[in-house]
Amino acid sequence: MGDEFDLIVIGAGPGGYVAAIRAAQLGLKTACVEKEKNLGGTCLNVGCIPSKCLLQSSELYSQLKHSGKEHGIEADCTINFSQMMKRKEEVVQGFNLGIQGLFKKNKVTTITGLATFKDPHTITVSGKEYRAKHFIIATGSEPTPLPFLPFDEKKVLSSTGALALKEVPKKMVVVGAGIIGVELGSVYARLGAEVHFVEFLDRICPTLDGTLSKALQKTLEGQGLTFQLSSKVAGAEVKGEGVHLSIEGQEGISADVALVAIGRRPYVKDLGLDRAGIVPEKNGMISIDGNFRTAQPHIYAIGDIAPGPMLAHKASDEGYVVAELIAGKSASLDYITIPSVVYTHPEVGAVGLTEEEAKAKNLPIKTAQFPLKANSRARCMGEGDGFVKLIADQKTLTLLGAHIIAPHAGELIAEMALALKMRATAYTIAHTSHAHPTLSEALREAALALIDKPIHF
Repeated sequence: MGDEFDLIVIGAGPGGYVAAIRAAQLGLKTACVEKEKNLGGTCLNVGCIPSKCLLQSSELYSQLKHSGKEHGIEADCTINFSQMMKRKEEVVQGFNLGIQGLFKKNKVTTITGLATFKDPHTITVSGKEYRAKHFIIATGSEPTPLPFLPFDEKKVLSSTGALALKEVPKKMVVVGAGIIGVELGSVYARLGAEVHFVEFLDRICPTLDGTLSKALQKTLEGQGLTFQLSSKVAGAEVKGEGVHLSIEGQEGISADVALVAIGRRPYVKDLGLDRAGIVPEKNGMISIDGNFRTAQPHIYAIGDIAPGPMLAHKASDEGYVVAELIAGKSASLDYITIPSVVYTHPEVGAVGLTEEEAKAKNLPIKTAQFPLKANSRARCMGEGDGFVKLIADQKTLTLLGAHIIAPHAGELIAEMALALKMRATAYTIAHTSHAHPTLSEALREAALALIDKPIHF
């Protein structure tokens, strides 16, 4: 008989490692299985963290190159791309060691290898059996390829390959203008690449409020990125030094590299779910109940393999809640308060309902916007493009949604997520003091606009 645990977590990404640590903190004998040599999953190793490292580096370069003289800073700057990538890897490795330390501190057993269910209470990893009273499946997702254009991570890139290039390409075509595509595309545009998007839908980042989607596209176009919307890639060919895409009913496009960012799919292969008595949906998702339980009540699913947005913090939130539930505590998650961020420049932050969603629900709403050009801190930063848009109940002015395009929108949206969680009204936000001069004052001004009129516009 193999080792026995109270809980085995399969996957050490942001959902899995948080669940494992919290369960151990609550006194459960816990193990976490990870098939890769490094902990942290896609987010830490080939997703959120490395992409934000490159984003930060590219923004610094762009600011020095394009805005330095305006600030009285004159300097010649060039890109040392290998050093940029080296810094990225150092940051990632530091966090890898950090998770290892947290596992050790909290007495979480790390098991390296591919986990496969033998039966509902037993998994095998590298030929060894492990049993548990409870399991959490947190295996995440993988990039979805085009059926006629498999990833080679040299000329045809997934998001993983885009974070491991040896040099900045002269021209990059991005298939898919969703969040991942525009983030990575804008990074390479800042570093000097010519970046062109081909998007099947009629707008970029379609999950965003329509007002923000249009504003973001206009801003990115002003930075030199180009968009070909309502366009379908019909075929592709890797030839010579680049890639050629055929566009249905339109002229094709050639580039040095093609980044395919059409979405991600749940990673459930090799898990042996049938032997555990679990049948995933056609799209790979694992169905769960309101307490994250699968068809087997002792097996839970969280993160990208479970329904809902594929967000690292959503997975972490779910991991924490499930650990609490397994330990016998009362816990739940309010999905409407989970924010999303698009890490372009400026950033986009959103939480709650979009205007389109509210209207589809036939909710009586009131909306208001406050432009960033009227915010003193934004003007000092030279960042007047953008706005705050709030959506509230027409009668009570209870906040229903918040949508921001601004520098540091990812930080600003946290206040709005808390406001949603607390069922705050525009009055609550407007009557809360916001330090001056800060970007956060734009939130208060937008709330004042919901009530009557803003002061500074």
